[in-house]
Amino acid sequence: MSKFFKLILVALVLFVNLAVAQPSWAGKDFTKGADYAEVTQELTQLLSAQSDPSTAGYTPEQYQQRLAELQMQKYVIETARKRAQCRNQTGQTLAVYANKPKKSPTQLYFLAAGEITDDDWDCDGIYLPAGAQATFGPATQPLSLTEPVAIKVVDGTQLVATTNAATGGIELNVAPAKVFKAGETTWTLPSFSQAQINAQVPTPELID
Repeated sequence: MSKFFKLILVALVLFVNLAVAQPSWAGKDFTKGADYAEVTQELTQLLSAQSDPSTAGYTPEQYQQRLAELQMQKYVIETARKRAQCRNQTGQTLAVYANKPKKSPTQLYFLAAGEITDDDWDCDGIYLPAGAQATFGPATQPLSLTEPVAIKVVDGTQLVATTNAATGGIELNVAPAKVFKAGETTWTLPSFSQAQINAQVPTPELID
């Protein structure tokens, strides 16, 4: 009889675990994070100004562009099944902002050319030095940076940084969620040149 009750108990424990806990192979839900709350809040505010974009500080063209960016960010977060990753296809070392959930806060690391950050890490964005030419997403014009900036992306983003063969500028496959200058974020913004970034030893724990 005792063996029977033990079997029943084990079965109940297994049932509760399956019913309550997500299986380890299940996709992650990023809609409960801070990024999703910020995106949906800004999207709601933007839609409230749809009849007169100037009240939100936009021209009609800027309004449509920002609306499309926020809608894409919302879609990315809702459909993502793994953490944000950054892929370096620039041919140079890329400075990236990353954190390991519950283990280390967002810091600056260095990703070698041809590498992608491991999905055990969250790649929060990238650092671009003063003097760099950068294109922030498809169908946008290149900018010449006069000061270093930190590019932030939302949860689940699969960011790819490449180099334009004609101009030598950095091109991103997605629009940033935010672009921070010194004093606008708690992230470190050192005064690195690209040559100094290239001289850094790539961070081995960032990749598989």
